[in-house]
Amino acid sequence: MANYLITGVAGFIGSRLTEMLIEQGHIVTGVDNMNHAYDVRMKEYRLRKFQSLKGFNFQKLDISDRAAVETLPAFDAIINLAARAGVRDSIEDPWAFMETNLTGTLNLLELARRKGIQKFVQASTAGIYGANPPLPTPETAESDHPLQPYAASKKSAEVLCHTYHFMHGLDVTVFRYFTVYGPAGRPDMVMFRFAKWISEGQPVHLYGTGEQSRGFTYLDDIVHGTILGLQPMGYEIINLGGHETITINQMIAMLEELTGKKAHIQNHPAHRADILANSADISKAKRLLGWEPQMDLVEGMKHLVDWYRSERDWAKEVATP
Repeated sequence: MANYLITGVAGFIGSRLTEMLIEQGHIVTGVDNMNHAYDVRMKEYRLRKFQSLKGFNFQKLDISDRAAVETLPAFDAIINLAARAGVRDSIEDPWAFMETNLTGTLNLLELARRKGIQKFVQASTAGIYGANPPLPTPETAESDHPLQPYAASKKSAEVLCHTYHFMHGLDVTVFRYFTVYGPAGRPDMVMFRFAKWISEGQPVHLYGTGEQSRGFTYLDDIVHGTILGLQPMGYEIINLGGHETITINQMIAMLEELTGKKAHIQNHPAHRADILANSADISKAKRLLGWEPQMDLVEGMKHLVDWYRSERDWAKEVATP
């Protein structure tokens, strides 16, 4: 049994990770500032699912608040999933992204240094690979030219983690996640938004041609990989990504079939900050962790649509910008 700190515990990945670790008999302290970066009702829903479980403790805390982070005790490991996420939002308010994603990471690394916490897991993003990465993309691909402040903040956090590994011997696993989807997902992400819009007969806002592609990765696969990263690694950057890549147009057609409804598409110009394609080379994850995604894309999308139907009474009101 281990004692973990999970930041961003009410988030999409953090909430499911918490459930799995508690099921395995571990103790989890979860922190989240419950901000309104997206509809907070989704965060409250996730938190309610495990807030009363034995072995879970919750603190409402902002990791960019240095004084608040310094009050936290020692843990066996820190899993930093707290982040301001979103390509376009980061262009509107880059300061918020740097405060959480960079300063917040610094505060947690300092906590680890001061408290002698040996293990640190850092969430990063495939977005750091920039405009034209090789496909599928290995971890060795160039990542010094991110397209927007969100990706830039995550790249900066990776570099800072390496500094603490080098200077203080901190064992760090950095995961670059590729387009995560599943039940109770972030309402600002494409899969949730399109599933809701199609289900409710609302306009589906499509930016660009729809031929941009993504390597979608099911939530539980991401969480299983993250847990495997808790083992001693030294300092490693590892892709976690799906094994099936589809275009946005293909995703729309699949959601139409799963919902039994037609998408009412409204076309918009492509956004300059959006990448055209992502697809993960996961050979390193296979070699170091024995990890590869298990969930079939159609089955995973069905889980998402089924969840939406079961929670529709309130989920239909969730804002999908």
